[in-house]
Amino acid sequence: MRKKRNPQRTIFEVLGKNPGPKELEQMSIILEANPEILNLAFADLTKGRRTDTGRDGMTAEQVLRCAILKQLRELTYDDLEYYLADSLSFRAFVKFKMGQYPSKSALQSNIKSLSEETWVAIHHFIVAYANDENLEKGRKIRLDSTVVESDIHSPSDSTLLWDGVRVITRWLFDGKEFSPKPLYFFSDHRRVVKKRLFKIQNTKKKTTRDAAYKDMLLYASKVCGYAEPAVEELFSYEGNIVLDMFRARNLAEKLARAVNLLKKVIDQTERRVIKNEKVPASEKVVSFFETHTDIIVKGNRKTEYGHKIFLTGGQSNLIIDCLIERGNPADSERFQELLDRQKKYYGRLPRQTSADGGFASKKNLGYAKEHQVKDAVFSKKRGLSVMDMAKSNWVYRKLKNFRAGIEANISTLKRAYGLSRCSWSGWQGFKQYVWSNIVSYNLLVLARLKLATA
Repeated sequence: MRKKRNPQRTIFEVLGKNPGPKELEQMSIILEANPEILNLAFADLTKGRRTDTGRDGMTAEQVLRCAILKQLRELTYDDLEYYLADSLSFRAFVKFKMGQYPSKSALQSNIKSLSEETWVAIHHFIVAYANDENLEKGRKIRLDSTVVESDIHSPSDSTLLWDGVRVITRWLFDGKEFSPKPLYFFSDHRRVVKKRLFKIQNTKKKTTRDAAYKDMLLYASKVCGYAEPAVEELFSYEGNIVLDMFRARNLAEKLARAVNLLKKVIDQTERRVIKNEKVPASEKVVSFFETHTDIIVKGNRKTEYGHKIFLTGGQSNLIIDCLIERGNPADSERFQELLDRQKKYYGRLPRQTSADGGFASKKNLGYAKEHQVKDAVFSKKRGLSVMDMAKSNWVYRKLKNFRAGIEANISTLKRAYGLSRCSWSGWQGFKQYVWSNIVSYNLLVLARLKLATA
């Protein structure tokens, strides 16, 4: 039986004198002040399930607090399981009873059930709470963008060919485990392909490398040839056990997707390595696993693989808004949208904005001024005059310095919260990961503000 929240009890029965438990106590008070968020978490956790039968599991409140703790301390599920059993302040924050020690698998399945929409709604409640408490009014904001990497290795043509061959071959072996065995035939080329991979990675001679690539392409094409009839057979497989039929079709779908990706990798490798052509980023495959990953190039910096996010920060160091993008849009293309999104939080646009130089354009400055933004400053002028952006040189310098503060916020999110690299799988998992990080970060910011003003 799943419940929405725990029975009322004294918050932090065991409260240490160090800052950590006190911050957790303030975070708990903020969550208690917004009980509506439990309805959202409860809806995700009970979707398609009965709540009036079965053993008592974690409540929606406990799941949400466990997720916040995980992101707050950048813990693995193994670490989270350990600290929830060992730390009195963690257990008090999550409201675990004596004898309640959830396993890492239970923690993972519950935390992953919280959808992106739920995290975004929780974020809205937190921003509204900060506004009601006069901790962040959104009158002065700063904008910047950064990249959150996907959990993939650096994608080279050789490693992608190797990934495709080994994954498809493994799944072809899995298909042979059904009873009766499917009739498709294949050969295992993983050993020879791995040798060619090492040769490409360790040789300096172009002729040797090109010969190894040609061999890899040959064997990758053979593997595609083995998998295509296997896909057809597995889709129509009829075994002695009904469950095997569903497993076979699921395996066929995975094989079909992998074959399609491997063919694209073969094509891009032939064009880039053999024919010396340039392949557009939009046509490249960078991973067999995190297929949603974008290729992001910002200026003259190194190429990154993940997604660009746009952040709006306030005077309190709170992250007021986050926009997660597909592709690699220019910063200047999102300035107007980021301003408009402030109406969702405050019903108005801010009085002052300060943005990175990539957002600068006459069009964006004109849009801000038309919508009663008194001072709209960009860190690089790009043909704009100071007096057009701000009412004085002093205001321009102050807002330019103010904008630099969001760099510290981004650094904290990446170093202390793990936002430099997403460890959750899939596009939906990526968005859940980013928003759960921002919610945890904002809760700690508000907790520290309340402690500072207490």
